[in-house]
Amino acid sequence: MTRFIFITGGVVSSLGKGLSAAALGALLQARGFSVRLRKLDPYLNVDPGTMSPYQHGEVYVTDDGAETDLDLGHYERFTGVASRRTDNVTTGQIYQEVLAKERRGDYLGATVQVIPHVTDAIKEFIQRDPDDVDFMICEIGGTVGDIESLPFLEAIRQLGNELGRERVLFVHLTLMPYIPSAGELKTKPTQHSVKELLGVGIQPAVLLCRCDRPIPSDARRKIALFCNIREEAVISALDARTIYEVPLRYHEAGFDEQVCRYFGIEQPQPPELGRWHHIVDRVLEPEGEVTIAVAGKYTGLLDAYKSLTEALAHGGIANNARVKLKWIESEVLEGEDPVVYLDGCHGILVPGGFGERGAEGKILAARFARERGVPYFGICFGMQMAVIEAARNLAGLSAANSTEFGQADEPVVGMLTEWTRGNVRETRGMGDNLGGTMRLGAYPCDLEADSRVHYIYGEDRISERHRHRYEVNVNYKDRLEEAGLLFSGMSPDGELPEIVELPDHPWYLGVQFHPELKSKPFAPHPLFESFIAAAVQQSRMI
Repeated sequence: MTRFIFITGGVVSSLGKGLSAAALGALLQARGFSVRLRKLDPYLNVDPGTMSPYQHGEVYVTDDGAETDLDLGHYERFTGVASRRTDNVTTGQIYQEVLAKERRGDYLGATVQVIPHVTDAIKEFIQRDPDDVDFMICEIGGTVGDIESLPFLEAIRQLGNELGRERVLFVHLTLMPYIPSAGELKTKPTQHSVKELLGVGIQPAVLLCRCDRPIPSDARRKIALFCNIREEAVISALDARTIYEVPLRYHEAGFDEQVCRYFGIEQPQPPELGRWHHIVDRVLEPEGEVTIAVAGKYTGLLDAYKSLTEALAHGGIANNARVKLKWIESEVLEGEDPVVYLDGCHGILVPGGFGERGAEGKILAARFARERGVPYFGICFGMQMAVIEAARNLAGLSAANSTEFGQADEPVVGMLTEWTRGNVRETRGMGDNLGGTMRLGAYPCDLEADSRVHYIYGEDRISERHRHRYEVNVNYKDRLEEAGLLFSGMSPDGELPEIVELPDHPWYLGVQFHPELKSKPFAPHPLFESFIAAAVQQSRMI
């Protein structure tokens, strides 16, 4: 019997509902329960795939090819449970589904309305594909009071009535600000937020209060009194030194204990949290330190690289080293000598991206790393720019470029119009819709024997997640390999270059996929672990 936990937020956005959901999932796992986590997003986009990174942060891609909210990355990193297409839904998807049914006549002539048709679709999604887990944790995007989130709140209210108290728990996350002039934490925003939630018929049983200091007992009693909950169910959600400390902080505050108590679950033994203590110790007290330059084009909003940032930190955990990131807007490398920005860094990473802006700066970063023997990691677009750099400066193809930027005399990188996914041939055209038309999700890759990447993975075939429209042109493979670039990973049919490396370089790899999406603090991705190890070695040479 699956129990459902709904996490809502109030007062302001960005309080950390996704992190709270992920941390609770980790705590319930530590108590021996199975979990899945889902995100219900109130925006009208079908998915975040066509949204600017500055609007929404990174797009997190699942194995089955869904473009989803970045909170699903938190879910996977904290629980290790692989997310699926059915773990993220938007208002756009719900309305798309409802209107498709209306066009088919599925509603038998009824007037289609928010209640019951939209709310029924939301409830059906919440209960879809449950896998009989012990707990389904569902985060409701936005804040209480937003007009966009009302159908979702109504749907979970109905579900609470239908399934009963023994199967549904409502958790509400609010802000409890400290006012220096008054010298106290203020409870009124939390009271008003809960009142707003009660206005739509939902009584939270647990309150998470985001604050920068412990909640005094009198304030806790006041919140409990005015919000109609038990005092011990008012949980301090204190600021943490690292996000991986959040499960420990929540356990100390009694969050998981209150959840078990609500559902009447006897838990005589405390949760096993040893691995989280180990991770926090490695993050806060490392033995060494390295500096990694990240030459990207969305550095104005670091949430655009959320999984990447965490994967680099995981590589540091594996090597017991602190990873300092030097964010560089790649365009600036085009106007000045890259040495000004890159000299002294122990590794250079060029991440994914779209469009011509900053591309030449990324090419210059790849050249700097190649010529100076600095560890280089190119991901997706970063691999393509490394290949173009090698084509221009090693293979003598001075006109090498990507057709993403326009007509190219030497199209070393171009749009792929056909590819195979399992037993299905997929196609794409230049005029197709942008949303959902990339090569998305997990694809296999065969590794070249005796290559660096084969040594790193220790396997002949791997599976990694993709999100891109353009590919390295396999017709240039022979010429580039003659110039010294090894194509060490290829699709099983030999059509798609997946990994390139320089065998004579201390550490130089480009991958077409996004390995950061599968990295976890307790299971760092092998490529990031190896990259940071090479950076540590580089730091000892400088």
